[in-house]
Amino acid sequence: MAVAQGGSGKIEIFEDFVGAEWIIAETAASGKIGSLRLIGDGIAETDSGAVSVESGGLSGVIRLTTTNEDKHGVYIATPLMFDAALMGTLVLEARIRVEAVANREIFVGFSDVNADDLSLEDDLVHGGTATITLTASDICGFLVSSELSDSTDWHTVYNGGTTTGETTSTSLDVGDVIAADVWQILRVEVAPNGTAFFYIDGVAVGGSDSAKSSGVSGAMATGVDVAAIIGVESKTTTALTLDVDYVKIMANRDWTTTD
Repeated sequence: MAVAQGGSGKIEIFEDFVGAEWIIAETAASGKIGSLRLIGDGIAETDSGAVSVESGGLSGVIRLTTTNEDKHGVYIATPLMFDAALMGTLVLEARIRVEAVANREIFVGFSDVNADDLSLEDDLVHGGTATITLTASDICGFLVSSELSDSTDWHTVYNGGTTTGETTSTSLDVGDVIAADVWQILRVEVAPNGTAFFYIDGVAVGGSDSAKSSGVSGAMATGVDVAAIIGVESKTTTALTLDVDYVKIMANRDWTTTD
């Protein structure tokens, strides 16, 4: 039986990080930042968490800080609440910056994995030398990895759709560099048919020059529940950070029912 439809047919989540913060001293498996979950395998440690940025934090900025352990990270995420086929086009947009580029992996996108103890390398995706390891069965977003040969370039990663996930990093390198103390706006869109579109600072990226505006066909599965995820993982034994100015997530509401 169909559910009665109303005026709230659009899901729009906009977090500007002007409210509560999950301070470094907290020691729980997961938390909450505004309307988003705070997760990661480092959250249970006292040197990891999220704090509001007071200096240089105009417009509201949250700083995600990893624990000082290799392969431990911190992420903000939604529940597994989006299905591209039922709710597309899915949109995730975030404005981010780093204090330094080295020794970290960063992911901005969608995935079907969002556990409280999430590990970017072990659970989602990892870059090493010239290879992308696609651990998550369903994933679509941006990756930068200090362990890739192109260690400061953004890469568009995808897996789970009708198009086989690319694992050669040079084929996914968009040639746009992440730099210290420079804000960038990353935007991922996934259409109902699984086609993915990638934008950096409003410019279409990914694929050949002729294909950028038409997206990557069949990049993500259309019948899998996914979450929006943004986060950073340390690749050394030093606590590292990622600043997020805002997060915008949009989708259509699923009015179907399993009755």
